[in-house]
Amino acid sequence: MARRAARKSTDDVQLLRTDNGGVARLTLNRPNAGNSLSSGLMAALQGELDEIREDKAVRVVVIAASGKIFCAGHDLKEIRAHPGRAAYEALFRQCGAMMTSIVKLPQPVIARVQGLATAAGCQLVASCDLAVAAASARFCTPGVHIGLFCSTPMVALSRNVPRKVAMEMLLTGEEITAGAAEKWGLINRAVADDALDSALDELCAGIADKSSLTLAIGKEAFYRQLEMGLDEAYEYASQVMTENMLARDAEEGIDAFLQKRPPVWRGR
Repeated sequence: MARRAARKSTDDVQLLRTDNGGVARLTLNRPNAGNSLSSGLMAALQGELDEIREDKAVRVVVIAASGKIFCAGHDLKEIRAHPGRAAYEALFRQCGAMMTSIVKLPQPVIARVQGLATAAGCQLVASCDLAVAAASARFCTPGVHIGLFCSTPMVALSRNVPRKVAMEMLLTGEEITAGAAEKWGLINRAVADDALDSALDELCAGIADKSSLTLAIGKEAFYRQLEMGLDEAYEYASQVMTENMLARDAEEGIDAFLQKRPPVWRGR
C-alpha cells in the first residue's frame, strides 16, 4: 500500500492521497477551515485527477475529508481577500473545470460524506458518480443567506435531483438530511455513522473487480447520452456497445461466464 501527500500549494498539505487495492483515496485536509475549496486545494485536486486519469493501477477514486465537515464550499475569506471580476471569474472557472474533470475521469469517483456538504461542497458530492454518506450528514446550497445564489453548485445539483427539489434547496438554502438526499438521488446510500467505511469498502470492491476498460466506456457513454434526445441516444449507445463488444475484455467476460470461471481482465 502506497501512502503519500498530494501536491502542496501552500505550506500546509491541503490534500492527502492513499492508494490501496486499486482504490485511490483523495482526502480534503483543511479541517480547521471546514475543508473549504481554496484555490490551492482545487489545484491539488485537479493535479491528482490529471495523474489518476493516466494511472492504469487506479480503478476507483474516493473523495473523502478530514475532520467533522466534508466541505463547507468555497473559502469565503480567500474570496473576500481577492475581490474583483477577474479574480471571481478565474476562481469559478477553476472550480468548474475541476468538477468537470471528475465527470470526465475514466475511473468511477465516489464521495465519502460525513458532516456537512454545503454550497460547492454539495456540488462536489453531486459531481461524483456515486456517493455514500453517514446518516448524520447534511447537504445544502445556502448562498441565498449571504446574497449569493449558488449558481455553479446548481449545475451539478440539478443534474442529480428533481427540479423542484433543487429549486427548493437553492431558494431556501435550508439543509436536507442524508435520508432525504438518498431519497431524492443526491447520494446512493445513507448508512449509520459507524458503518460508513464498511459500506464504502463494499461499494469500491464491487466496482474494482470489473474491467477498467468497460467501466471507462460505460461512464463516458452514460454522461454523453444524458444530453441527447431519445433517438440519438439509442443510436449512440448502439455504436458504443458495438465497439465494446469488439474489445478483448468483452470477449473474455462472455467466455468466462459461459465457462463458469472468473474473468481475467486485460484492459483492452
